[in-house]
Amino acid sequence: MSDSPRTGMTYQDAGVDIGAGNELVRRIGPLAAATATAGVLSGLGGFGGLFQLDTTQMTDPVLVSGTDGVGTKLKIAFDTGVHNTVGIDLVAMCVNDIIVTGAQPLFFLDYFGCGQLDVDAAADVVSGIAEGCKRAGCALIGGETAEMPGFYTDGEYDLAGFSVGVVDRPKLIDGSKVAAGDVVLGISSAGLHSNGYSLARKILFEAAGLTVNDPFPGLDQTVGQVLLTPTRIYVLPLLALLAQVPVHAMAHITGGGLTENLPRVLPDGLQVRINSGAWQVPALFTQLQQMGGVEIAEMRRTFNMGVGMCVVVSARNQAMAQDLLTQSLSAEGGQVTVIGRIEEGADGVVYD
Repeated sequence: MSDSPRTGMTYQDAGVDIGAGNELVRRIGPLAAATATAGVLSGLGGFGGLFQLDTTQMTDPVLVSGTDGVGTKLKIAFDTGVHNTVGIDLVAMCVNDIIVTGAQPLFFLDYFGCGQLDVDAAADVVSGIAEGCKRAGCALIGGETAEMPGFYTDGEYDLAGFSVGVVDRPKLIDGSKVAAGDVVLGISSAGLHSNGYSLARKILFEAAGLTVNDPFPGLDQTVGQVLLTPTRIYVLPLLALLAQVPVHAMAHITGGGLTENLPRVLPDGLQVRINSGAWQVPALFTQLQQMGGVEIAEMRRTFNMGVGMCVVVSARNQAMAQDLLTQSLSAEGGQVTVIGRIEEGADGVVYD
């Protein structure tokens, strides 16, 4: 006896394709497996990602967690059809926050929300996430894909990332050791990273009337290529530094720029004096400032201005720290510059 023809509505009729979701899991499985580290106990597909924490070399382990997204940088991915770099940004925004405490990122999970699942685009996104995890030395152990027809605009999606790291409490970096006379090292950014895109898009697309396919003024790339440059991941160079040099504080320069992020790691009664001429601000930022008529103070608290991470060390350890970081970053063109000093005061950041 044959089954009766199915006449009722299905989930796919409502816009959710379970088969596409299964195909995505099949395609991203090898990407996640390629990021596996010694602690990973499970692959994708379970109800939870399993990770065995090794604390044998620690006296008092502390877990450090971080979560973030990519923001309106995703709009550039939608406009260009290039989806394999925003996953790097997603990882970077989480693990760069974790490393400033001295913690080593252990694993990463992602959330991908969309209206109708485009398997190719989603697989490209996850390929970027896997690449970001490799650059950070952590494992992609799970995630969630949510298909919500009518909730997201067709062809668009949203991303969120979640990461956990560990640090031995005696090695926790909380800024309490920062003292007047300490030196602030600035590590170069790779571009806008993942902050300030609402203003950048307004300047470029509304004020200047450009498109993602137009040449970026003064640069040899298109607007889309410049804006999609992935966020630099600083984890491995900083872990190498921490193994050899006492670090008093670190600050990930994201939304708020140097102006608002450096004060977050300062004890009461101390401020940072920045030598604004110590590094060459990349042309990307000066062009945005000119095209938008943006005041310098607004630029400094919106964009990273070419400095994506700051490290605070004592003056006597400056040369060693600078040399170690320069060696670690040389392959990717990163630069390390003394950009300021810690002094007594309550003004947060002072620019010379």
